[in-house]
Amino acid sequence: MRRGALWLAVGLVVASLAGVPAALGQPAATKVAFIYVGPIGDAGWTYQWNQARLYLEKHVAGVTTAYVESVPETADVARVENDFIAKGFSIIFATAFGYQNFTLDVAKQHPQVTFVGIGPAVGLAPNVSDVYGRLWEGRYLTGLVAGSMTKTNIIGFVAAHPITTVVAGVNAFALGVHAVNPRAVVKVVWTGTWYDPPKEKQAAQSLLDAGADVIAQHQDSPSALLAAAEAGKWGIGSESNMQRFAPRAYLTGTTWNWGPLVARIVTEARVHRWASQDYYGGLADGVVGLGPMNPAVPASVRAKVDAARRAIEQGTLHLFSGPLRDQAGTVRVPAGHAMSLKEILGFDWLVQGVQGRSPK
Repeated sequence: MRRGALWLAVGLVVASLAGVPAALGQPAATKVAFIYVGPIGDAGWTYQWNQARLYLEKHVAGVTTAYVESVPETADVARVENDFIAKGFSIIFATAFGYQNFTLDVAKQHPQVTFVGIGPAVGLAPNVSDVYGRLWEGRYLTGLVAGSMTKTNIIGFVAAHPITTVVAGVNAFALGVHAVNPRAVVKVVWTGTWYDPPKEKQAAQSLLDAGADVIAQHQDSPSALLAAAEAGKWGIGSESNMQRFAPRAYLTGTTWNWGPLVARIVTEARVHRWASQDYYGGLADGVVGLGPMNPAVPASVRAKVDAARRAIEQGTLHLFSGPLRDQAGTVRVPAGHAMSLKEILGFDWLVQGVQGRSPK
């Protein structure tokens, strides 16, 4: 063998072992783009998605990433997606529910590009998938904590947009509260925003003024938690571990962990094995989790949370099982029936014991 050919063969072997594509003519890296609805410093939803991007870079060889933050849920997302495509990005994560219709239009024009949006799906295509999680599983567990720790029996919930997945979370939280404290009420305020710290804090303050001594949230910043802390009350976090912002007030909270799922999607999409689907993770696969528990939470409450978590993961506890009544007292889910995922994704009503404007 000639010396040049020998060194070429050795180089290809070393490159292969290092995780670098060895085949001549193969792209040096897969370019993966992320589009965010908020800033990466929001400490919530977008922060967690950016952690997934960093996880991808660390754990999957041959990948380069880029992102654009604070892209509104308007036609702007199509402009950003087309710009990424023009730069050679072949996988795009459009990480906001309101991006879907625009993404579907762009996907039709670029069938060679893989798109991943946020569910529930308004439509899919061969090159478009959606992902989300059964966040309501975690919300139920935090409801057990909130219902056990309240003294006033008034619990506030600062909620973003009244879409079905958020409504499901509010309902599951209330069911958790009532499972340990039937006398408690959950007061919900809708902000109509994903990320607006002043508005979130104002909403939390209104609930505190109404007598709430625990404030929960589905928002992208820790502002509601901070309002509770400043008032000397308890708070429930959301999206990420928000304990560091108010360690004394933080009881626990729901968290997202997108990294392993993103790594799997990219790995499979590169070899055309990722199929179009509307995927929902949960407690069982680690997409949904809980933040640390405040030391003030009694051991008996922790035991209830652990038991409920195991039952949910094993499929023996179905959160939305009848009989369930709405705010007006009308039976919406009869005894003996457990709501399917499709039915949960159709939630447009609040369960009995929740006070506040109906999603309609």
